[in-house]
Amino acid sequence: MSIKTTTPLRILHLGLGSFHRAHQAVYLQQLHELGDTQWTLAGGNLRPDMPETMAALHAQQGKYTLETVSPQGERQYTCIDVIRDVLMYQEDLAPLVRMAADPDTRIISFTVTEAGYYLDAQDRLDWDNFADLTVDLQALKAGKAGHTIYGALVTLLRARMQAKAGAVTLLNCDNLRHNGERSRSGLLQFITALGDAALLEWVQSHTTNPNAMVDRITPRPTPEVAQRVRLATGWDDKAALMGEHFIQWVIEDRFIHGRPDWQRVGVALVESVAPYEEAKIRLLNATHSCIAWAGSLVGYQFIHEGTHDPRIRQMAYDYVTDDAMPVLTPSPIDLAAYRDVVLERFGNPAIADTNQRVAMDAFSKIPGMIAPTVRDRLARGEPIRSVAMLPALFLAYLQRWHQGLIPYTYQDQAMDPAVGHAMCEAADPVAAFAADTTLWGELASDPRLIHALRDAYERVCAFTQGHVS
Repeated sequence: MSIKTTTPLRILHLGLGSFHRAHQAVYLQQLHELGDTQWTLAGGNLRPDMPETMAALHAQQGKYTLETVSPQGERQYTCIDVIRDVLMYQEDLAPLVRMAADPDTRIISFTVTEAGYYLDAQDRLDWDNFADLTVDLQALKAGKAGHTIYGALVTLLRARMQAKAGAVTLLNCDNLRHNGERSRSGLLQFITALGDAALLEWVQSHTTNPNAMVDRITPRPTPEVAQRVRLATGWDDKAALMGEHFIQWVIEDRFIHGRPDWQRVGVALVESVAPYEEAKIRLLNATHSCIAWAGSLVGYQFIHEGTHDPRIRQMAYDYVTDDAMPVLTPSPIDLAAYRDVVLERFGNPAIADTNQRVAMDAFSKIPGMIAPTVRDRLARGEPIRSVAMLPALFLAYLQRWHQGLIPYTYQDQAMDPAVGHAMCEAADPVAAFAADTTLWGELASDPRLIHALRDAYERVCAFTQGHVS
């Protein structure tokens, strides 16, 4: 699949955050260590984020140290040096545009949060709730750069089309279900709204968007990580980060202009990513949120603390075993073994992953990660007692947020704070929560959902009142 050339080919990555540097860059590093140096990375951000980290990466010529930690507490240190071009932020995205228009760039990849795709329950661009989209549309019409994922891609792909630089794969590296298909749909909708018929035709014929599934827990770097790296390596690395030992990447093999030989280093190149994606989203991501919301309610700071709390662990175990696994069966994955590995990973104290990081963006996570299991169970005429605990935990969490009692800042790109406060102030908060179409789509106000949530909410209240931490 990889095209042999005399000069290195390039992946341009949008968003040089911790996850990319602990995941995608690692696989390319492993290929380089096998002697295959045909592909390199370039990367930058679409917004002026992480200025200190970006400055450090630029000063270190893209090199940094990754610390990995096993559930048994074993630490390893790897120097990553495959990011050959660190592109510092400019309002006009000129460094990114230049790389995108280079024929040696064959893949443009990106890591985006669920809310960052701006899609509603029907996968339509949600113009009403996201002013950023309209701002980008007007900016592009005025000849300026866009800064949402769609506006930025239009800026980059227009330049590539005009430079006649050839086809390019658009590769998602994030947790959105059916991410390639859905981001492509959003991009085409955005270009249609822009009225650029030539670009629309070019994107349709010169790009592909493989679906992909990624997995590695990567907490926000702390000063302690930098201290351990300095002690282990002797290098005062200003861009050091850490992640768990576990790593996984599954990609549909639909690359339009070549790709690295990732299968040599453990990437699964498959016909369909769907079963892997569903297992990860429902058994891992939803469970992660469950533990974060429950842990926050009883005063824990870290994910591992909640995972080792027998009552919280049982909630997560019951959700997966009673309700999620049955609707995913049959599967090419051993779901029970996957569940147990997930809980072992979450219990790793060395990761020190915070509830604050994992609890965020519930108004995207509930419809994307939890409502599908509710919908599948109800469609089969089966109870939703165990899965209902997850949104009930968030409703209790939302009540605490409403009262100003969450001990950290809650971030949620898809939630209008006024809507959240109104739910909590309603005469019947459970019914108001169950009626929200952003969260529940066509299930909103379903009597079966309301009944299950009411029962689960009572159990959550009993749990928080009776908990001894």
